[in-house]
Formats: sequence, structure tokens, C-alpha cells
Amino acid sequence: MTLPDKTGHFGEFGGRFVPETLMALLDDLERVFYSLKSDKEFKKEFAFYLREYADRPTNLYLAERLSRHLKTLKVYLKREDLLHTGAHKINNTLGQVLVAKRMKKERIIAETGAGQHGVATATAAALMGLRCEIYMGVEDMERQALNVFRMRLLGAKVNPVTSGSQTLKDAMNEAIRDWVTNVQNTFYIIGSVAGPHPYPVMVRDFQAVIGQEARRQFLKKEKKLPDYLVACVGGGSNAMGLFHAFFHDAGVRMIGVEAAGRGLNSDEHSASILKGEIGVLHGSKSSILQTKDGQIKVAHSIAAGLDYPGVGPEHAYYQKSGRADYVAVTDQEALEGLKLLSQSEGIIPALESSHAVIYLEKLARKTTSAKNVIVCLSGRGDKDVGALKDLIY
Repeated sequence: MTLPDKTGHFGEFGGRFVPETLMALLDDLERVFYSLKSDKEFKKEFAFYLREYADRPTNLYLAERLSRHLKTLKVYLKREDLLHTGAHKINNTLGQVLVAKRMKKERIIAETGAGQHGVATATAAALMGLRCEIYMGVEDMERQALNVFRMRLLGAKVNPVTSGSQTLKDAMNEAIRDWVTNVQNTFYIIGSVAGPHPYPVMVRDFQAVIGQEARRQFLKKEKKLPDYLVACVGGGSNAMGLFHAFFHDAGVRMIGVEAAGRGLNSDEHSASILKGEIGVLHGSKSSILQTKDGQIKVAHSIAAGLDYPGVGPEHAYYQKSGRADYVAVTDQEALEGLKLLSQSEGIIPALESSHAVIYLEKLARKTTSAKNVIVCLSGRGDKDVGALKDLIY
């Protein structure tokens, strides 16, 4: 894989748009990260923690009752919800904390929306004995109170963000401000395939274990490659983690599912690819939700982890090049997806993953012959049920 190029671009997307204060640090991070990619001891240590601590490999589970309901689709679930901390985020935080240790950083910061990245960051920092602070919008803190408690229990300081929409975008703004101020001793763990180079490629490479495992597991079970890959997309780390290993397999169709919120024709959605325009957000050039004069719009999704007005630059490249298709489902449809998987398979998915689950019904209606599909079940729904019980019943 040759992308990104030497300047951190995926075609026209990506790059590095940050204050001068951070340029030397990012140069140093790029140098260290690329050297560690070929470092046998680093790879051995990372593999150890994924296996012994995070509990990889995760299962590739045949959802038989869901498949019978869909009729034309044979559905396999890549069970990232079974990982320690309950989501795919731990893959990336373990990798980045190991990088931080190599760079002799003493303090970890991160942003979080749904709280899963915050929990995974606090977990990895506690494991390695590092100080940790998490920035989280107060709206997200209210709807993800359980994860706020978990982060604090793990020893992290959770900083409420009251500016803007009080969600993920604003939490990332505050984390970047902290980083600029404390650049010498602080390592910023970005949770998605976004941000300035080398973050999109670094997060992708740490999450690529999802697709690498799924590819091997599917070939063993079916003796061929799947017809479809389906995953939810906010910033897009779980989707890119699944997609990356199949990039050169032209017969495998990739589908990213964005959050349509209260409708694509409303101003209350997070469909950055389907309804966005090219612009710069949080250090990289991608497809973002912005006004005609370049101001960032307020995004909306019932799923806090998808509530972001941008998408990782590699996803923007996939969409423009035609390598992946992007669709969207609404808040109400996502609730139906949560119920569908819960009642058909006894698996309660995160609201983020529920977007991917419910899209299968639309995909099944378009499919005239039997097809195989892998869905990335990026996280479990424990974090959501308290806030949703009154909406569903």
C-alpha cells in the first residue's frame, strides 16, 4: 500500500494543517512511527497486548437468525464488541500508548464522543502508568454517563467541554489547545482516522488488525472472499480497520454507513461524505460539513460516536475514487437496528454499530441472489441502554 504519500495525502485529501508549534512534534512522531512499523520488538510487544490484554483475535460470528430474516444475505459479525473495554478503540490506544512510551511522554490526552475512545485511552494509560486527561462535551457526558464514571474509575481526569455544540468536535478543539500548550511532555491519542498526518495512517494501521483477522477467518470458513463489507462511519476508524485489508480485492464491495440523524434534507445529521464539501478540519483536508463561508456546521446523531462534522481523509479518497460506497440511515432506523440484532441474535450493539446493522435490510432488498457480508460490530450497547430505554419502549 503506497497511501498516504510522503506528505500524508490520500489523493487530494489529508496532509497537515496545524499551528507551527506542532510541526516539529508531528515530524518527530512521523519519524518514530514509521521506524516502529519495521521494529520487531515493537511489533512483538503490540501483538502481545492485543492478544493477552485486549483478547484478540475477535470472533467472526455467523448470525444465522439475522441471515434468515434478511433472506438474501449471509451475515458474519466481526465481534469487536467482545474486546476488553467493549469496542474496537482499544486496538488503537494500546498502539499509540506504546508509541508515547517510546517517545518518553509522561502525559496522555484524548477527546471522546461516545466515551469508548476515552475509556480505551484511560485503560491503556493506566496499564502503562501514565497520567491521562480526557476532553468530552457536556452533552455527551450526560448521554454517556456510564463511560464518564469508567474513565474516572480508571484514574483519568475528565474535562467537560461547554463550547459550541458540546459534543465531539468541540472536545477535539479543546484537546488540540491543550496539546499546543503542553507539547513537550504530552502525547495526544486521536481516536479516529482523522487529524494531521501521521494520525490517519497511524490509527488505520493499528486498527487494520480487524480486517486482517476477518479476511483470514472468512477464507477459512467460506473458502472465498466476502461480497460486501459494511461498517458505520463517523470519523471512520472501525470501517477503515475492516476495509484496509481488502483494498486490492476488487470483487469485495465496501459500504460505509453514515448517520442521517433526523434526515439528510435537514440540518441535523452527520453525513459528512454524502452532504459535505471539501475543507479543512482538525488538521487535515477532507469532506466536512460547513457553511458557504467555511464555518463548521453543528452535526447531529443519536450515536455520540458518529456525531462529528467530518470524516477521515482516507474515506474521502475511497469515496471519490469509487473504491467504497457511502450511504446513511436515520436515528430512528438505528434504533430499529439495535432492536433487530438484540432480538434476532441476543447481541445488543452500540448505537454506532446499529447504523450498519439496519442498513442490511436495505442491502438485502437490492440483492437478487445470495451474498456474503461481513459487518463490523464496532462496540457493545451497554453504554447506550440507559439513555435509550424511554425511546424504544
